[in-house]
Amino acid sequence: MGQNSKVQDYKGLNLLFLITDIGFILYWSITLLHVIPSEYLFKDYENPILQAWNWSFLPLDLFISFTGFYSLFLSKQGNIHWKQFTILSLALTFASGLQAISFWTISFDYNLSWWIPNLYLLIYPLYYIPKLIRA
Repeated sequence: MGQNSKVQDYKGLNLLFLITDIGFILYWSITLLHVIPSEYLFKDYENPILQAWNWSFLPLDLFISFTGFYSLFLSKQGNIHWKQFTILSLALTFASGLQAISFWTISFDYNLSWWIPNLYLLIYPLYYIPKLIRA
């Protein structure tokens, strides 16, 4: 796939971007509105340091959403710079997942409701990044 390829040429990437980017916006909206029931919050959520840790992901996650949506927009417009924004978005997504999984590992907190979404963020970019770099 050359310079004229599009995000759509990478099977499933469009959908994964939408799931991820909309998911981040929904998660942060729900978090801001305190909609998540307390039994689903991560361990020690009431600890101000852990709340600050969680909120420290807000700029990163929103930037991921911006770069993901922007890469889709550029791709649809036929702009060759879509690929750089796609790789950037995927790399930042990987970093977000890695940071969260690292924290949960160091904390010995293995709650699947937090691990599954963060493993998703960690793993799916690893499939696409090498393909995009090689193309």
